[in-house]
Amino acid sequence: MENYITLNVSDGTEMAAFTAFPTSPAGKLPAIMVFQEAFGVNEHMRQVTERFAVAGYAAICPELFHRTAPVGFEASYTDFDLARQHISGMSTANIEVDVRAAWHWLSNQPNIDADKIYCVGYCLGGRVSFITNSILPVKGSVSYYGGGIDNLVDRCAKLHAKQLFYWGGLDKHIKSENIHTTLKAMEAAGKDFTNVKISYAEHGFNCDARASYNKVASEEAWALTLAFLGNS
Repeated sequence: MENYITLNVSDGTEMAAFTAFPTSPAGKLPAIMVFQEAFGVNEHMRQVTERFAVAGYAAICPELFHRTAPVGFEASYTDFDLARQHISGMSTANIEVDVRAAWHWLSNQPNIDADKIYCVGYCLGGRVSFITNSILPVKGSVSYYGGGIDNLVDRCAKLHAKQLFYWGGLDKHIKSENIHTTLKAMEAAGKDFTNVKISYAEHGFNCDARASYNKVASEEAWALTLAFLGNS
């Protein structure tokens, strides 16, 4: 597992993380924390992490289920019951110390610009990315169909950077009222954000390993994500 590192978390636990770097770096690199879906740091999440590296970012994808699952854990996309077991073992406090561990590691790499660290998350990771923006001075944060953000809107006033939200108009898990609650709180807090609701996309539209994958939506979102990060 040559692309894996082990991070020491402040609560005394150890967390594996998949990393990827540009092949021909020039100067200090911007970096991005990539946060997993509910199904683990699987092949798809590793590919996403590598894709950011190709785009010029030092990228790290930590295994957020490390307290309840073995290193390399992957749940089938058809076995949400298994994924739910590990989600239920998470807490906001645990998420915070985990992302701080990833941040600390990136910040201390000699080839990384500590002032240009970003975050992006998908599904479960979309919520994690939002939480990260509220506790760390990231340069930009992206949340793909992050469920439960509307329950964290008290954090809007604490956000450090611009926030990009993606939602699927056909998402059966995240309702319009959930999105409205989030955006209303962002506006009330006076925070900069970009909101994208893709009417023809379902939950998980970015993942080509899921039945809900939408190639057009995924490609459009990728282009906008790179522009958003580059301008943040």
